[in-house]
Parts: sequence; structure tokens; C-alpha cells
Amino acid sequence: MAYGKVEICGVDTSTLPVLSQERMRELFPLVKGGDRAARDEFIQGNLRLVLSVIQRFSGRGENIDDLFQVGCIGLMKALDNFDTSQNVRFSTYAVPMIIGEIRRYLRDNNVIRVSRSMRDTAYKALQARDRLQQKWNREPTVTEIAEEMQVPREDVVFALEAIQDPVSLFEPVYNDGGDALYIMDQVRDESARDEAWLEDIAIKDAMNRLNEREKKILRLRFFEGQTQMEVAGEIGISQAQVSRLEKNALLHMRKHIQVT
Repeated sequence: MAYGKVEICGVDTSTLPVLSQERMRELFPLVKGGDRAARDEFIQGNLRLVLSVIQRFSGRGENIDDLFQVGCIGLMKALDNFDTSQNVRFSTYAVPMIIGEIRRYLRDNNVIRVSRSMRDTAYKALQARDRLQQKWNREPTVTEIAEEMQVPREDVVFALEAIQDPVSLFEPVYNDGGDALYIMDQVRDESARDEAWLEDIAIKDAMNRLNEREKKILRLRFFEGQTQMEVAGEIGISQAQVSRLEKNALLHMRKHIQVT
């Protein structure tokens, strides 16, 4: 079944509505209040979001109808768990959940089978990670997850790697406002804690020319090794905004260093 087709799961994709941000804000309280009609309208108005996500899984030989249905489950989960009090667009919150739902489906239906014991270890590790993340309000390390489970760190590493699909670090996750968010933007870089390069006078001078928010973003990203999602949560802006500010700050620094 080709990705270019108009009909998926009996749905004519060319006729799918698109909800405005204003209309979604109007529907949120109705959905949370149990209004089924509002929920159906909200889901229908975001099906194009699911379509945009499943296109990145092309070339795997998977049935497009199956991926679309699984993506819709992720969309509904995102709607059920979305916190309207946070300063985050629904699409920014929903896309990772839709991707996660599809990845779980692909992982569970992978022709390369992982042993049951290793799979169980991986799922327990994911559950432990979620518990610690809620408890500490940050992403736990593999060592901390292993200590929580009381198992060797190596067992956790092997189990988690066994259930992951290999992807390129430069694979785009989502495009929000024209700036693509890449896998590499989600990866914590522990090596970034090395602050020796701060001794370079030119770089320190370039940093001093940034505003306070740009300085904080670069410090959290490259000196403390936080992901863009973690930085967004600490500063109180969206991940897409963090991405844009980070890129602009680095561009300004490069221009200054090249001049000096």
C-alpha cells in the first residue's frame, strides 16, 4: 500500500480537517470534561499530524494502515495526558508520543527476536526510568536505573540496546516552525561536561556577547550535557524555541570568533 495514496484505513486523507490553535484551546476543556463530540473533533482535526509522523517510517515494508492505526493510538494517549497549563503546543507534545507508540509496535513485531528475559529486563528498566524521572524531575542515568533495579549496569545497557531500532543521529524527529528537530538534539552528551575549552579567551568573549537566556541555554546544553527537552522544561519554553535560540547563539559566536 503506497504512501502517496489518498485513502488510509478507509479515511480520505485529502478531506481531513485541520484545527486552528484557537479551536484546539476551545476544545481542551470540553475534552477534559468528557465531551465525546469535542474529543472526536479534536482527534479528527489532528489526524494529519499522524500522517506526517508515519511518513518518516517509510521504506520498512510496514503496512501503512497498521502504522496509521497505531499512530492514532499515540495521538489519543497524547490528548489524554496533555497538560494545558504547560507552555507547550499540543503538536510538540504529541509527536514524540506518536513516534514512541509506533516504535513500540515495530519493536514488538520485529523479525529479529530478542530473548524474553532480556525484553523483560528492558521493560522493567523503562518502568524504573519513569519512576525515577517522576521522583527526581530529571532523566536518570543508566547507573541509577541499575541501582533502582538492583541489577548490574551492563544488563540494563544490553537490554535497552536490544529493543532499540538503529537510527541516524541526523534523522529529523519533527519540524516545528520551519526548524527541524533531530535525534542528536535529544541525546545527552556526557562528554560535554569537559569545560577545558572555556580557557579559550576568544570563546569566552563570544559567550559574553550573548544575552542571559542564550548563555543559559548553551551552558545547560554543552557544559551540563542536558537535552533540548530538559532545557525547555527548566527555562519554561518549547523545545522548538530552545532549538532556534541555540542555533542562533552558536551562529553569533562563530561569526565573532571568525572575526577575532
